[in-house]
Amino acid sequence: MSKQPKLSLGPILYYWSRDQVMEFYDWVATSPVDIVYLGETICSKRNLITTDDWFAIAERLTAAGKEVVISTLALLEAESELKRLRRICDNDKYMVEANDMGAIHLREGKPFVTGHSVNVYNGRSLELLAKQGLKRWVLPVELSWQTMADIQKEGPDEVEVEVFAFGRLPLAYSARCFTARSHNLPKDDCQYRCLDYPDGLMLKAQDDTKFLALNGIQTQSAHTFNLLPELDHMRELNVDVIRISPQSRITEKVVGLFHRCLTGEMSLEDGAAKLERIVPVGSCDGYWHGDAGMEDKAQAAAMKMA
Repeated sequence: MSKQPKLSLGPILYYWSRDQVMEFYDWVATSPVDIVYLGETICSKRNLITTDDWFAIAERLTAAGKEVVISTLALLEAESELKRLRRICDNDKYMVEANDMGAIHLREGKPFVTGHSVNVYNGRSLELLAKQGLKRWVLPVELSWQTMADIQKEGPDEVEVEVFAFGRLPLAYSARCFTARSHNLPKDDCQYRCLDYPDGLMLKAQDDTKFLALNGIQTQSAHTFNLLPELDHMRELNVDVIRISPQSRITEKVVGLFHRCLTGEMSLEDGAAKLERIVPVGSCDGYWHGDAGMEDKAQAAAMKMA
């Protein structure tokens, strides 16, 4: 029997102003999401929100009935970043989303989630991590639903699975800051240019096709990964948590559509049509189906039926 998955809100992947972040989480406190991930996962220079601030936001959201998870950086390069990581992993109040193996090591013996940047590719990995404290894993975005199902069969039953279901795909990380480089600035003197791009800096191919989005050291897809049409399928696969990645202008509408489709207040067809109208650039879902990531299988199927 399929179960009703929970709805989560991933960490903000972009650099937003302090006021925008605070206003966003004021809304999140009253939103229908069940789980909220907090923290800086991309760049330690994005420090308008401090670690103390993240814990204060966590307290407010916990009081509002949300399950809060504190997320860690995906790529650490300095002692100061390691110091912050230790503080997060040493906390006993909130579960931690470990986004690299260093965080997993520091968190050993305490409950944690592995983020999509941790390469969990088989059931043996889940078994090993479960012995260290793993409670939930986020499917790496490049893997298909079939691979996820195979891993779940091999892994321990008590470990939950979470699927990144909406947002620009996080494709790669680098020690270089591409946003700074696009302005001919060195990484150490980036002048915080990421603040100018609250949903990433769009990159076009030579034929003017919107191809990628630059987000500091992270490279993302230009198209938005969108699995709203797959909600029934995810239920059948016993997905425990469905993740929405925040975007600067449409997150409230996206959460509302996912929630209404999950609860049956809106049909998947209507929800998918409404969501497609507000998605910037367009949707993609190829990885989920085991195909090229840029493909949009749901849209192709809808056009074929029409």
